[in-house]
Amino acid sequence: MKSELIWSKALSISRKAIDCEAVIPLETYKYQSIKRFFDYELRFLKKTFPKKLIEYGPKINPFIPWDPRLEVQAVNDNYTLILNKYPVQLGHLLLITNYWKPQNGWLNIDDFEAISKVDKDTSGLWFFNSSKEAGASQPHRHFQLLRRQTYESICPRYEWFCSLLNSREHFKSDIKQCVSIKPRMSKSDINAKDLFNSYKSMIIEMDLGNINNDDKPLKPYNLLITEKWISLIVRSKDRSHGFSINALGFAGYFLGTKRSDIDMLIKFGSESILKHVI
Repeated sequence: MKSELIWSKALSISRKAIDCEAVIPLETYKYQSIKRFFDYELRFLKKTFPKKLIEYGPKINPFIPWDPRLEVQAVNDNYTLILNKYPVQLGHLLLITNYWKPQNGWLNIDDFEAISKVDKDTSGLWFFNSSKEAGASQPHRHFQLLRRQTYESICPRYEWFCSLLNSREHFKSDIKQCVSIKPRMSKSDINAKDLFNSYKSMIIEMDLGNINNDDKPLKPYNLLITEKWISLIVRSKDRSHGFSINALGFAGYFLGTKRSDIDMLIKFGSESILKHVI
């Protein structure tokens, strides 16, 4: 059982940050499907996103410096955990680099050591969007964590990834050719090295370039990390049928808007949307 001191701290700081409007939660409601089994969670905003919060013109890097009211704690020497300013889930955490590192550059062992350090205390669904085309909203390197309790499902498409990992017979999918997945080792002392080695292996498998020779990956991609596996998904664009798709889309989370083809998602499932961004 993990101590979850980070999670407790994140919730405490969230309450204070909400009081001073440093954190502005986005209230949503969940679509209730009549189907018994489905592979997505569809939500809608209860209110329109306030226009006064939308930035116009060149975007300012929100991580240099980061808002101290959002800070949860330092991680190793070069990373900091902060709160997501506009969370759908309270306590949505961002692991950011203290100094500039590009979101679209190669990840390194330091990144995975920072992830592993947090993960040993508080775990859940980690995700990473490599670039704008992969759904990233900021070019400064950041990883995101949605904490999960032990009895909770990690994400709606968790079993889909497990089926891909286990190479189950008759496993059919329109997107599996663009997905690589590796199991995670259980020994904590080699966790970061294992994650980094898996990352490098998937980079080769998905033909994203040479980590030693190329300046950056040749294609956009997402990462999803759970306690059981790490997965890399190769992308081509960030939108499909009116949905903005980042790594959470492949995990099965969708935020519907007036532009979204809700009927297609409900009738045909998540892959009807996801296959158009690979």
